[in-house]
Formats: sequence, C-alpha cells, structure tokens
Amino acid sequence: MSALLKIENLTKRFSQHTAVNNVSLQILKGENLGIVGESGSGKSTLARCALRLIEPDAGKVLFDEKNILEMNRSELKDFRRHAQIVFQDPYASLNPRMTVQDILQEPFAIHKKSIQKKTAQDRIEYLLDLVGLKKDYLSRFPHEFSGGQRQRIGIARALMLEPSFLVCDEPVSALDVSIQAQILNLFEDLQTKLNLTFLFISHDLRVVRHLCQRIGVMYQGEILELNTADKIFTHPETEYTKKLLSSIPQVISR
Repeated sequence: MSALLKIENLTKRFSQHTAVNNVSLQILKGENLGIVGESGSGKSTLARCALRLIEPDAGKVLFDEKNILEMNRSELKDFRRHAQIVFQDPYASLNPRMTVQDILQEPFAIHKKSIQKKTAQDRIEYLLDLVGLKKDYLSRFPHEFSGGQRQRIGIARALMLEPSFLVCDEPVSALDVSIQAQILNLFEDLQTKLNLTFLFISHDLRVVRHLCQRIGVMYQGEILELNTADKIFTHPETEYTKKLLSSIPQVISR
C-alpha cells in the first residue's frame, strides 16, 4: 500500500522552544495513524504543519508525492480540498452567527467548486444524515446543539468537498466520555464508507487504540517510537510510553 502523506525531517521552532524537532513519518492510504503525547509535546503543531496551517522551519510534507511546502496559493487551495481538519473544540470551531445550512455551504463558496445548487444541497443533506443529524437542523444555530452534535456538524463540514485525508486534532477531548465513544464509532463508520485516511491526534492512548492501526508516541517535539497499536500496548520500547500506559485508569472488578 502506498503512502498518502510523507513527513520528512520536519522542524518547527517558536521563540522559546522547538515544538517539532526533525520528525519523519508516513501515513499509508486508508490508514489511521495516531499521534499521542502529553500537552505541549508538539503533536498539534505537527498536525497543523502537515496541512500547512503553520509554516514549518525545515523539512518536507509530501501529499501524493507533491511537496505542499512548495505549493503556491492556487495549488495549496486545491490541496485543501483533499485534506481537511476536525478541531478540538466544537464550541469555538463553528461560527455562532451562521446556521448549519450556511456552515455546511461555506466550503463550496470558499473553493468556488463548480457544482449545481441542487447537487450541493443533496450533499449537505446526505452528510448530515451520515453523521447522524436530521435535516430539520439546517435552519438552527450552533448554540442550539450539544457538544457532540456540534462536533458532528464540524465533521460534516470537513467532509463537504470529499477529502481523502482527515486530520483530527483532539476531536473528542472536549466531550463527555459517553459521547466520545459515539464520535469514535462515527469516525470508524466514515472511514469504511468514504475510504478516508486519518491522522488522529490525542493525549489519550485509549482513544487512539480504538481507532488507529499504528501509533506514534511524541515527547518534546520528537517521535520516540512508532509501531502498531498492539505492539505499543504490549511491548512498549521507551520508558515514556510505559509511563503513558501506566497512567491509563484500570477497571477494578469486585
């Protein structure tokens, strides 16, 4: 299976520290790759550099063998039709002044995608149903929904332009535990139905194990180890990974 995304020797420095330090990895087409680590480990910066939402200081990011760091504005805009992001906070990532209809229609306006109005509306209603929401919700505003429903709207928006690659940056950490499982199951269903490739960022190893085939453990801007989910959990290679695993709450039977 070929790689959809390759990150080569990527580095991003801020004034006080190096957030991403010479990181290399690849994500295969149809794969879910999880990146885990503590807050401040650099995982979200890595994700944003992978979409060029943040400009890295060195390295390459190859999407279908094309370096997105060398793309001009027009090329980058086309790339972002194929690669989208779901953000952590479902409250902050939706415009409170826009209805769900306007939120889901916005990607077509931004990318000026040549698509007939009826076809666009059909896709809006199709994706709303796909993420488990009713088309009656289209006239409502974000404040009328729960956190889980808002995240479903954000997911539908990310899928509007039929991307092949989805970056999920802590997409369930702001949600109640009971809702987290529903959203993770939704991601699994979407991958099956839409043939998506995921880069899934989380501080919670349980979350990435549920969804990802491979897991990278990040610490102080570096990938300490990258392996299959099973091997990370059964044969961790570093003390830091062992520490992360030991911090997972255990269910005690009585």
